[in-house]
Amino acid sequence: MTTTSFHLIIDSCYFIVALLFILGLKSMSSPVTARRGIIWAGAGMVLATAVTFAWPGMRNYALILLALTIGSSISWWAGKVVRMTDMPQMVALFNGMGGGSAAAIAAIQLSRGTAHSAIAITLSALGALIGTISFSGSCIAFAKLQGILRKAARLPGQNAVNIILATLTIASGIYAVVSGANMSIIAFFTLALLLGVIVTIPIGGADMPVVISLFNAFTGLAVGFEGYALNNPALIIAGIVVGSAGSLLTRLMARAMNRPILNILFKPITGEVMPGTALVTGTLKEISALDAASILRYARKVIIIPGYGMAVGRAQGKVKELTDILEQAGVEFKFAIHPVAGRMPGHMNVLLAEANVPYEKIFDLEEINEEFSGTDAAVVIGANDVVNPAARTDKSSPIYGMPILNADHAQNVIVIKRGKGTGYSGIDNPLFYGDNTRMLYGSAQTVVSELIKHLKEFM
Repeated sequence: MTTTSFHLIIDSCYFIVALLFILGLKSMSSPVTARRGIIWAGAGMVLATAVTFAWPGMRNYALILLALTIGSSISWWAGKVVRMTDMPQMVALFNGMGGGSAAAIAAIQLSRGTAHSAIAITLSALGALIGTISFSGSCIAFAKLQGILRKAARLPGQNAVNIILATLTIASGIYAVVSGANMSIIAFFTLALLLGVIVTIPIGGADMPVVISLFNAFTGLAVGFEGYALNNPALIIAGIVVGSAGSLLTRLMARAMNRPILNILFKPITGEVMPGTALVTGTLKEISALDAASILRYARKVIIIPGYGMAVGRAQGKVKELTDILEQAGVEFKFAIHPVAGRMPGHMNVLLAEANVPYEKIFDLEEINEEFSGTDAAVVIGANDVVNPAARTDKSSPIYGMPILNADHAQNVIVIKRGKGTGYSGIDNPLFYGDNTRMLYGSAQTVVSELIKHLKEFM
């Protein structure tokens, strides 16, 4: 078979890969078809990988197979054993590996000077920059989510440091492209790694879902750029799809927080009390599980707002059992999901899907916010910022202007919380001190189990 025939077969397979990626991504937009979308996209990736072995001039098959075996084994094992509470940091870590891989390809391209055009070498350098930033930034995000780095930390003159370091990194990248010297390439990658770390360290928990999405977009763009440099359509397609989807998701999430991307990067929420911030006054009022169960049993309508506390307590299964009992009692219930609830995009949706909560019971902020005023009880399970009324009233608050779920408009608010702290973001919440709010302390799974026990007694 001639080289031309090989290229024709490969290009045809890559066309099929593109269709599978697009169809898979489209299916992932709905919980009903998400599983099918993952299978289609996975099939596309398997086909793209298999076709690579047929590429004319391909060598080192043993090393490729070894790398595939090691990488697949680690990812299969990690996917099987990871807890849902740890899923955000695994996503951040795997995303970082993608950025790092693109950067490694770029490093080889730059050191060998094998790019096929000036545009290719420019895109390769650009892919190296954003891929390296995505790698080191995602590693910091992983460390924060894993609890290895527990607090956001800002350097003196943080924004000035960011700008100076970014300028030096870009300048070193231009010099590396022009000179091709190995030392200049090493300096370029070192500065890019440092830039990713310095930019990400000050970012607090409330902004983390947006940052994970942003780094995901960076990884996609880096892969796309390196695909052009290598003249590989599969990498171009995969990179463009991931980069564009990640960019759109980042924009939507930033809009959901009413915070521009630049503010998230250069004015992150760190939990520090800013001058002029209104102090929260009042008393936290506790409620027993028995009294809370009584409110839920005799309510006409209940809205449940899940947050990271539900994930930590692994309570999604118990929450599903709770709603089953409410449904048997004739109580209308719905779930309200904020776009940035949890630690990654769609975190709460994944947890509820795992517990087999009906999709038609899950509503986004825009769909359900007007219903809180006619709701007998809103149950907040381990959420903080997404129900914080300070976003509406306190102009000095870091989250001022962020759309929130109107839990405080419900007749009764029951907040299930592990303790009296301010939560991951470090911002106090006036909702917890409201006249219509009662606090139910304890692990989400333990507390919901108690509610279930008492509800059964009322049946």
